[in-house]
Amino acid sequence: MMRAVLLLMAYTLIPALELRFSIPYGIYNYRDSLGVAAVVAVCVLANVVLAPLVWLFVDRGIQLFLRFAWIERIWEKVVLRARTRLSPYVERWGTLGLALFIGVPLPGSGVYTGGLGAYLLGFDLRRYLIAAVFGVLIAAAAVTGVVVSGATVFGVFLKH
Repeated sequence: MMRAVLLLMAYTLIPALELRFSIPYGIYNYRDSLGVAAVVAVCVLANVVLAPLVWLFVDRGIQLFLRFAWIERIWEKVVLRARTRLSPYVERWGTLGLALFIGVPLPGSGVYTGGLGAYLLGFDLRRYLIAAVFGVLIAAAAVTGVVVSGATVFGVFLKH
């Protein structure tokens, strides 16, 4: 059981996957041993714990990497993309807009992009964390709802 929990946490921490993968994977593979509520709780907790780590990395850690020109070029592209995607949500809705952006379970949204965008748009850590928690809960509810409703699109996660 501990292996299952650690695996779910690890999948949740992968930038492109987050809850969009870990919840369906966990429900289809561990619902009998852990239960749906425990799977969702583990994934939500891992994603919420990730939020301040993303902020700290963007706030402090990125400066170490920007010393390299090739990383700085990549960073500038990522920054531009994050600002472009997130700005309409934040301009209209503020912290709620950031929460909705984080909560939309689509590629390119989530805690990683939301953290980067929040930092670049001048959010303080407290506002970002509030948005991240609500966004993660929105995403978890949406993904869990789709999975437990029996949507066959998630059949790829079934054990063979």
